[in-house]
Amino acid sequence: MSESISREIQWGKDKLIIETGKVAKQATASTIVRYGDTVVMCNVTAAKQAKPDIDFFPLTVNYTEKYYAAGKIPGGFFKREARPTEAETLICRLIDRPIRPLFPEGFKNETQVILTVLSHDTETNADIVAMVAASSALTISGIPFMGPISGCRVGYKDGEYSLNPKMNEESDLDLVVAGTNSAVLMVESEANQLSEEVMLGAVTYGHKEMQPVIDMIIDLAEECAKEPWQFEYVENTDLKEIVKKECSDDIAKAYALTDKMERHSALSDSKEKLLKAHENDEDINPNELMSYFKKIEKNIVRGQIINNKSRIDGRKLDEIRNINNEVSWLPRTHGSALFTRGETQAIVVATLGFGDDEQRIEALQGSYKEKFMLHYNFPPYSVGEVGRSGFTSRREVGHGKLAWRAMKAVLPDSEEFDYTIRLVSEITESNGSSSMATVCGSSLALMDAGVPIKSAVSGIAMGLIKEGDDFAVLSDILGDEDHLGDMDFKVAGTKDGITSLQMDIKITGITTEIMEQALSQANAGRMHILSEMNKTIDAPRTELGPYTPRSEMIKIQRDNIGAVIGKGGAVIKEIIAESGAKVDISDNGTVKISGTSKEMIQSAIDMINGIIQEPEVGDIFEGKVVKIMEFGAFVNFMGKKDGLVHISQLAEKRVEKVTDVVSEGDTVKVKVIGFDKGKVKLSMKDIDA
Repeated sequence: MSESISREIQWGKDKLIIETGKVAKQATASTIVRYGDTVVMCNVTAAKQAKPDIDFFPLTVNYTEKYYAAGKIPGGFFKREARPTEAETLICRLIDRPIRPLFPEGFKNETQVILTVLSHDTETNADIVAMVAASSALTISGIPFMGPISGCRVGYKDGEYSLNPKMNEESDLDLVVAGTNSAVLMVESEANQLSEEVMLGAVTYGHKEMQPVIDMIIDLAEECAKEPWQFEYVENTDLKEIVKKECSDDIAKAYALTDKMERHSALSDSKEKLLKAHENDEDINPNELMSYFKKIEKNIVRGQIINNKSRIDGRKLDEIRNINNEVSWLPRTHGSALFTRGETQAIVVATLGFGDDEQRIEALQGSYKEKFMLHYNFPPYSVGEVGRSGFTSRREVGHGKLAWRAMKAVLPDSEEFDYTIRLVSEITESNGSSSMATVCGSSLALMDAGVPIKSAVSGIAMGLIKEGDDFAVLSDILGDEDHLGDMDFKVAGTKDGITSLQMDIKITGITTEIMEQALSQANAGRMHILSEMNKTIDAPRTELGPYTPRSEMIKIQRDNIGAVIGKGGAVIKEIIAESGAKVDISDNGTVKISGTSKEMIQSAIDMINGIIQEPEVGDIFEGKVVKIMEFGAFVNFMGKKDGLVHISQLAEKRVEKVTDVVSEGDTVKVKVIGFDKGKVKLSMKDIDA
């Protein structure tokens, strides 16, 4: 076995160790990173030859948490790790986003980054460890990678920032920032209504605290990095000029069209015209032709914005598109909203449930239940395309989680509103920031459902065009402005502060000045959107909708739990079957009864009380005659409790036969007159009619 090479620093509360040369020596590069007792292995492999006939960089990031890392065996039937969990998918995206921009233009060799959690201490977030592992492996691999990068997690409590807080630490902020030694590349965060100044301070703090890790990776690479691959992208200037000459006018005319579908149709016509003109030129690759078409397109649009301050749809740089809202849009749902902003539209539906509707999540740090879910769906028709349907993409998982983070801070506490909440966003049209449309629609749907959220939440996506020292910050970006721009900067929050912030940078020249302007401009945009939302509904409804399930809680003695449940659950099953309500009993004697009507809930409560309550002498009940004997009648009068009405207690006058007064199935009023060896003695005498 080869001798391993390692580097070690004290980083925050724990030691950070990067090691290479011991395992996976057939991979292009491999590193193992330890932080505390959390260990992540990264193996990077890249193909020696470029993939032919593609116009994108084929990078794949796979992150897997092995259950043995925390001494666990997976749940389920197969007992092995299967498809990625939502958390694993999100971490794949978290690592992909900052490393992808650092590969050179034109590099099309298939590259795979596989990250495996080998050990987990149940308190250290493995995503940051994995990011360091990916960066270190890529840096020493020899693959053309303009890193290294690092990342860190930033917490905020009582006016102080903290580096890489543990998973169980309380914090008003959970922010992950990644970048190089000179620039921030990615931010992902969840916040408790914090100000723009606090959020920007967290980004700056995190970028400073990650620098020792970058220096450590550079120091490691100086000793053991492989020979750099010989790669140089040479632009075909002649072909670029041909495309520029033949297509510039068509592209400019297309971008003079403000309607998205008309614009895309005109661009498609121009592409087809270009391809047809050169279909017989054997020395011209169609993919290369399209690559230069995109470059000319990008230059034209960016030039118009920088030089003329003119956006694709004619808006000012800080102008928000028209907004239309509707609530109670669907008749039988618990809460619904239709949010439309320009050519982006979301139907968001809120559904309320109970304990058995919670999502059970198995994680390395332990299993837990989640009471709030938000699912985002992006069907191909939303962008006028035909595509695969029926599976959840990484993008859909990521956008849903961003909206989830934005809404979580304003949800009521369980003590105030003990419901399981599920939001579903169906994107029906998309032209820029459907995730922020989801945030706005979610806020409206929750208020429509009567969920007492702390404040309404709006969201906005910001863009950036930067050429040299000139730059333009764009509010409420279109899809094309996102695709052709240098930054995707999403901010969500309430009137009091930010609840979620996500930033992806495609260049390395973002300054604090630009981020400050983007945050300030985003604040103004969010407030405008919020004011438009408030015109439709500005506070949660005071009552739940007619189709929303209700619940009530009662407390019983712990000694009575067994009686309510019954042998093998027979009693509680009967209560549920007869009342139609759901009944959940906790170990402390709290009973939660839920149903779609008050009558259903009251029926279950009466049945439970009938089991646990003890009658007292003098109590009067209405009961049912269940059995006739020669000496009297047995009456079921309280839940499952029966009592005997002796023949002498049936009436004031002498009764010869019991059946002269009552028959089985009769409903009668009875009075408790005593007890005999645990049996209840009843009387029908002296009962008012």
